[in-house]
Amino acid sequence: MSTYDYQYVTLRLVPRVEREEFINVGVVLYSQEAEFLRGAVHLDPDKARALAPELDVDAVRASLDAVCRVAAGEHSPATPRLDRLGPRFGWLSAPRSTIVQPGPVHGGTTEDPAATLDHLVRILVT
Repeated sequence: MSTYDYQYVTLRLVPRVEREEFINVGVVLYSQEAEFLRGAVHLDPDKARALAPELDVDAVRASLDAVCRVAAGEHSPATPRLDRLGPRFGWLSAPRSTIVQPGPVHGGTTEDPAATLDHLVRILVT
């Protein structure tokens, strides 16, 4: 079986940027060799509200859904049109000062990018 190099970022919920507190809420995994780019998210509303009681959970879900749609190549007026996977991952992994932020880029090798994404979500998010 073939192995593929990959990169990933953990998506962080940062409800109050000035406090620099966050919880992990998703992962975006990219493998150029496998032609794979996908995001997977899990938002625990109770955990999120423990960090920020006033948090608009629906707005956070919408932001996370937008990340997954961009990773999947879907376009909307609010997101850039990036047809190639590499630039799309670059946009998704770029630092920004919004409520959903990407963490640092990490990498590894895998035989199955989808299974690795699921594994990363299990160990880093849920």
